[in-house]
Amino acid sequence: MPRQPINDLIAFLAVARERSFTKAAAQLGVSQSALSHTIRGLEARLGLRLLTRTTRSVSTTEAGERLLVSIGPRLDEIDRELAALTEFRDKPAGTIRITAGEDAAERILWPALQRLLPDYPDVHVEVIVDYGLTDIVSERYDAGVRLGEQVGKDMIAVRIGPEMRMAVVGAPGYFATRKLPLTPQELTEHNCINLRLPTHGGIYAWEFEKDGREVKVRVEGQLVFNNIALRLNAALGGLGLACLPEDAVAADLASGRLVQVLADWCPLFAGYHLYYPSRRQTSPAFALVADALRYRGPR
Repeated sequence: MPRQPINDLIAFLAVARERSFTKAAAQLGVSQSALSHTIRGLEARLGLRLLTRTTRSVSTTEAGERLLVSIGPRLDEIDRELAALTEFRDKPAGTIRITAGEDAAERILWPALQRLLPDYPDVHVEVIVDYGLTDIVSERYDAGVRLGEQVGKDMIAVRIGPEMRMAVVGAPGYFATRKLPLTPQELTEHNCINLRLPTHGGIYAWEFEKDGREVKVRVEGQLVFNNIALRLNAALGGLGLACLPEDAVAADLASGRLVQVLADWCPLFAGYHLYYPSRRQTSPAFALVADALRYRGPR
């Protein structure tokens, strides 16, 4: 069988992964009609239908799925190897895609990137804030940032932050008519500001530990958010208790705008780590970013 043009295979991969001719065309910088023509030509040469098209969706046929699974990783590897050739240039270059939670993106990634990027104009970084435990391989991220305990054993992990502690906090006004909780179980008597995480299948259960005893409490309240900023604002507004990273509330605790409770039930735990596949051939740009993020102790 004649060898298929590499650009046609790249076009097929874009459509198959995006499940949309519109998005794939925008990604490739071509018109939808030109992209449709390319796919039809590829299917004609193979004598197989690779994609099933409807007015609302695009999906792969059995043959198309096999082609996607077989050639996708190989073309990705070619892309990585070509990117690695930038080591022969004067300065690292390329785009690094990282998925991270909101707290890590704001407190760890942003300060490091703010210092690094002005000196390396050819390095581009895309940070996607996502609370889910994203499959960085299938979603084509270069790396992810998660707490150490959440990193898979098949990944290389680089520590990028100190150990962390959670803090249960509320505004002084909130406690004006309520007793301070002395045990995690007493939180059920309070109006708590909940967190919804996709990886926990619903509302996050607050976790505590003391003297080797672990306790999880399903709290209730009027508010549920999926980020830190809104939970912090709600706590500052006196609308309930929130469980937040201690660093995120340190200034408000120091100023007296918030009061911490159950501190003896909130131990230290592994901080943030940058992780990436062990088989990944790192580019100079990625190595540069990883080194800038590496935790080197208190400053």
